[in-house]
Amino acid sequence: MDITVTIFSLIVLLFSVIIHELSHGYVAFSLGDPTAKYQGRLTLNPIKHLDPFGSVILPLLLFIAGSPVLVGWAKPVPINPYNFSDQKWGSFKVSIAGPITNFALAIFFGLLIRIIPASFFAVAPGMLIIFSFVVHINIILALFNLVPIPPLDGHWILFKFIPYQFEHVKIFLQQYGVFLLIFFIFFGGLQALGAITGFLFHIITGM
Repeated sequence: MDITVTIFSLIVLLFSVIIHELSHGYVAFSLGDPTAKYQGRLTLNPIKHLDPFGSVILPLLLFIAGSPVLVGWAKPVPINPYNFSDQKWGSFKVSIAGPITNFALAIFFGLLIRIIPASFFAVAPGMLIIFSFVVHINIILALFNLVPIPPLDGHWILFKFIPYQFEHVKIFLQQYGVFLLIFFIFFGGLQALGAITGFLFHIITGM
């Protein structure tokens, strides 16, 4: 991967994961929890959201390893579910907000690719590359965060619907989630998500 393309991909990735986390914080705030706001996390300032491993080390390791996709995460915004006005579905709404936001960004920029005349992109091909990066990276982020392994959003969604008799599954995932996630990332999981991402990218953009 060209170094310029890599740097730009990392920038798009960084701000995409920040927007992902902001969506969690704003949904929590709309449900009555001001924790993220009081801790200064409802901001686009990347310094407030950087996670040393998820925002820097992991993307660089994936780049060095020649991974076909780059993923990562920002520092999770703090929430207190006991403040939610909706105690039954509040945590679910907050968890799903991040992936939905990434899908929304992908669809928005994908529609721009479809709507804007090809003649414009012929004159400004860099814009097509930028829009394509945003679509691709946000699709992969949405899918990645829906994987039901802690600390990703998908595990909260799974925990909401998993029957009580499978409580041992929750305990296992909470204890070994980090190891399972590392295994998933470096042993085929990203390749599978990359294939799905390519399919969705084609549907959204027509490219």
